[in-house]
Amino acid sequence: MTDLTPPDLAGVYPSVTIRPSLPGVSTHEVTNQVPPLLGHNVVDSDPALTEGLARWGDATDRAGLSRLGELAGTARAQAWGDQADRVTPVLHTHSPRGERIDEVEFHPAWHELMSTAVSHGLTAEPWTRPPGTGAHVRRAAGFVAWSQVEAGHGCPVSMTYAAVPALMTSPELGALWAPLLASREYDFGLRPRADKTGAIAGMGMTEKQGGSDVRRNATVATPSPGGPLEGGDTYRLTGHKWFCSAPMSDVFLVLAQAPGGLTCFVVPRVLADGSRNTFAIQRLKDKLGNRSNASSEIELDGTWGVRLGDEGRGIRTILDMVAATRLDCVLGSASTMRAALVRAVHHTRHRRAFGAALVDQPLMRNVLTDLALESEAATTLGLRLAAAVDEGDIAFSRLAVAVAKFWVCKRTSPMVAEALECLGGNGFVEENGLARLYREAPLNSIWEGSGNVNALDVVRAVTREPHALEALHRELALARGADARLDTAIERSVAAARELATSDPGDAQAGARGVVELLATTLQASLLVRFAPAHVSGVFVASRLGGEHGHSFGTLPAAAVRAAGTQVIDRAFAG
Repeated sequence: MTDLTPPDLAGVYPSVTIRPSLPGVSTHEVTNQVPPLLGHNVVDSDPALTEGLARWGDATDRAGLSRLGELAGTARAQAWGDQADRVTPVLHTHSPRGERIDEVEFHPAWHELMSTAVSHGLTAEPWTRPPGTGAHVRRAAGFVAWSQVEAGHGCPVSMTYAAVPALMTSPELGALWAPLLASREYDFGLRPRADKTGAIAGMGMTEKQGGSDVRRNATVATPSPGGPLEGGDTYRLTGHKWFCSAPMSDVFLVLAQAPGGLTCFVVPRVLADGSRNTFAIQRLKDKLGNRSNASSEIELDGTWGVRLGDEGRGIRTILDMVAATRLDCVLGSASTMRAALVRAVHHTRHRRAFGAALVDQPLMRNVLTDLALESEAATTLGLRLAAAVDEGDIAFSRLAVAVAKFWVCKRTSPMVAEALECLGGNGFVEENGLARLYREAPLNSIWEGSGNVNALDVVRAVTREPHALEALHRELALARGADARLDTAIERSVAAARELATSDPGDAQAGARGVVELLATTLQASLLVRFAPAHVSGVFVASRLGGEHGHSFGTLPAAAVRAAGTQVIDRAFAG
């Protein structure tokens, strides 16, 4: 791999001698500044991650994940993340000769990030490993760790992971594409599938007139038997997609209106004969965050696709992909939380104010304790959801993923904002990393369905699939008897969910967010009570369920912070 480590300043400006201070300029003495956050192992330093892996995963995966965690903490990897974010993708619609090429150019750092993710099995490999091996937990832990380096490239990694369960609903299409999507070879470039050693997947669902209401999609699919594609019935697609992330992917799952209704199609960028499929990239989105990732608008004009599933069953077919990407939204948000927490703890341990290290100031300790609780709850919940995929527990996943997607992703923005405040003005400066995390923080709450979309999905689940709520209830009940406040919350949350199922539809919608929030915090509390140390679970239950908390982070009871704050912070990050 290319060494992209930034050169030292003396190499950039050879005429300049770098000195601690300049002669006669005494004001330039540098004191009380925080050293760079380098050299910590992102996996080994995270007890919630390593304990979850030991609990639900395979012990033989630990060594490989530890190597990934070591790389994630290096200056080299952090430089990749910074460079990929700063030097954004460039769209080339035409060649110098005027030919339509529709290619996106990325900084070399992007390819290093992608190559590392793919080579560590963070794409679709778990779907090809035998059941009971903890493959999805291993992959989830790796995704949480490596996404802390840079989050934008996690989008195509996630879509590649998520495409396989949908593709495998067709044995023929699954056999064609799954091995490439599960490969540990990062093979970037538009070539026919037969010439590829690995592939990346994307999807095209939303359109400008509908957004999340994909039933309003206007893209038309016309049957065209005998097309130049393998794997099933071929169609030609014509229409516009408002959001298509990672347009340089090799294959896409796309929704379009076939004669029988909204249908899912497999659309490769390159056809078997080596010709380019019609896939016009109209522009790249200029986004708040996630800037390293190319999100685009595309035009399909007679584009070839193969039908996946029955006509009129497009939403049902692609839901397998959506469920997996929603899980990655939870994991990605847990990753962002963790990265923000570690930066805040590192800074406050090395920065002094009012005669003591910031971390030793009681009010700062309250804030850090609160942030550590939030981060551990998010990570533990994310890994539990991955374990449910390993177990094939569809009933639990159906509801729990939507609940977690709503809550964990929504909590990320305020948590990162609070972590940024721990650094003061330094946190607002790009070079400290938290500014990028802050821009990234809202994304997962929007991608794959905003908060309202997921809340409504919970309403649908408890109304139409009562077995999903019963599966969640069984999970919660495993923590009964440990804390009376938790027992009360379990009964209250399940009863509230059941009431949604029988309420007037308008009232159910209006009350959905409050019920989902209660289900999420109760589920997090139940997992911490079962698996985390008492000094973590006790404060979490008291604050999130017991009413001993204000409306912002850092409002834990003083007695709880005095008794357990140092333990919680030291457990969170020992680096």
